[in-house]
Amino acid sequence: MAAVRRLLGLASLCLLLAACLNHFVYHPRKDPPAVTSWSQEVVRGKLLLRLEWASPEGDGPFPAVLVHPEAGHTAGEMRGVVRDLARAGYLAVAVDYRREQGGLYRATLFTWRDPDDPRAAFDVLRSHPKADPSRIGALGFSQGGVYSLLIAAYTGQVAAVVAYYPVTDFELWLDDPARRGGRRLAFRLIRRHFRKELGARDDRELSGMLARASAFRQVEAIRAPVLLIHGERDTSAGVGESERLERRLKELGREVELLVIPGAGHVFNFRDRDKAETAWTATRAWLDRYLRPSSKAR
Repeated sequence: MAAVRRLLGLASLCLLLAACLNHFVYHPRKDPPAVTSWSQEVVRGKLLLRLEWASPEGDGPFPAVLVHPEAGHTAGEMRGVVRDLARAGYLAVAVDYRREQGGLYRATLFTWRDPDDPRAAFDVLRSHPKADPSRIGALGFSQGGVYSLLIAAYTGQVAAVVAYYPVTDFELWLDDPARRGGRRLAFRLIRRHFRKELGARDDRELSGMLARASAFRQVEAIRAPVLLIHGERDTSAGVGESERLERRLKELGREVELLVIPGAGHVFNFRDRDKAETAWTATRAWLDRYLRPSSKAR
């Protein structure tokens, strides 16, 4: 029971910390000059995509970026991020998902269930008349970082990825042998919750689902250049998550870099302006490096 109480306390703390997040601590609250933003909803299969767009002036085609928020948060909270990207010359769209269940669209733990789900938002962006389909990047935070890596793996058409503090292997994250005592029990309860939410009949089926949702298990299909950004003191998804993926991508000869932010925890960039600036400068440099047209192409 003590471990359960600790888990409930941790959940309450997470809700409190989430309420303290400021998604505009570094990014603009209003449209900058020469930037236009708008909202949209699109249905793809059983998914309702809630989209927040931002575009520079002009007809394009522009390099484009698909943005995913952290778990439990919305595309609307990414408005500052997409405005910042549009100010820099990108067509940008943030997305969150609702899945049809019993005739209603609901938020669920793992929204992607069907084979075409990982490319749903990517295809909406790719088909936009202002987007250059050959220069699309994926940017995401926490679960959004997981989504960005998986979109690169499953579509094979992403030109660059920036993933902030992702869990890269859910099986190892849930069953880390280094955990002891109450914390280990807490993660067993989280695993049980995952199984219930996913509708897995047994642990074997759950493991298969977790593998499909883990970038590390899909790593050979990730060919886009990847920038991983992680807080040194992240206790929700330890920096080892990104270190493991970085090592494997390097073994495969892929372009990859890991930026570790000293003293930073999870979702640091929506709490600390200075740390956010460091990470965002690296993000912009990575996207510019791989999504901007060469002088010859101009």
